[in-house]
Amino acid sequence: MRKKLALVLGFFVLVLLGAAWAFAPTTITPLALPGVQALPPAHPPADMSISALPTADLHSRAGFAFRGGSMSEPRVFSQTALLVRHPRGDLLFDTGLGIHARDHFGTMPWLLQTFTRLDLRKPAAQQLSAAGYAPGTLAGIVPTHVHWDHISGAPDFPGVPVWLNAIERKFAQEGGRPSALYRSFGEVPTRAYGFESRAYLGFESSFDVWGDGAIVLVLAPGHSPGSILAFITLPSGKRFVLLGDLVWQSDGITRPAERPGLSSLLVDDDAEQVRHGIAHVAALQRRFPELMMLPAHDDRAWSQLPVFPQSLQ
Repeated sequence: MRKKLALVLGFFVLVLLGAAWAFAPTTITPLALPGVQALPPAHPPADMSISALPTADLHSRAGFAFRGGSMSEPRVFSQTALLVRHPRGDLLFDTGLGIHARDHFGTMPWLLQTFTRLDLRKPAAQQLSAAGYAPGTLAGIVPTHVHWDHISGAPDFPGVPVWLNAIERKFAQEGGRPSALYRSFGEVPTRAYGFESRAYLGFESSFDVWGDGAIVLVLAPGHSPGSILAFITLPSGKRFVLLGDLVWQSDGITRPAERPGLSSLLVDDDAEQVRHGIAHVAALQRRFPELMMLPAHDDRAWSQLPVFPQSLQ
């Protein structure tokens, strides 16, 4: 009897120690970035604009979003697409949740489903159509990565190509469960893009989408092998950084802090690369506070943007 009791007590001690490791705060030191002294020039056209397309909210706790977060603090994890209008072609960054979101939600790791409540809104394609915007006229869908909640709406845009870099395209084709939903769509039209050797804010290479510095993509691996960040500059001079899932909430940059260990084990491809990316972006945020950081799932950040059909220039 004593032996069984000791085993049970030992098990619970291990569970408690594991929980302490998984959720305890850690230290991430922002990078020095000695070569980054000024924001790169950008020449966005006068009629360029952005609009948010909120498609769903996931309700969870801060403790699941970043190390050191409180389990008693509710947080809304937004599922929002961003429409970027540009005279050379309109782009949709991420798709939010699509028409079949209820089914797609089941592809999320079971443990995360258990501690999450899903509230659906109208899918992005339907929001566009309702306002008289033809979804099929988009130049492309640019996912920050191909996890389910960033490409759920892709089938709602038939014929619109999904823009992927070579690394993320390989992950989409061979990445196991994290990219299984993408593969389930069958033949998805794609457009490949690559990164030039030109450095951008400390990142070794970049892709200037329309050649005017208004939309610049950089590789930020870790959450997935080919995850990207998007730097967007508007005619007003306002600058935004789409962070994808480098962090889930803005606290990940302002503290800075990574995802809790358990969350990271479930969703990150390479936690060390994620930490490096956070250190890099945290340094940029401190050096250039005018950069508005947009983690993909921070409702507080996205609520500062106009919702389609309203726009910001």
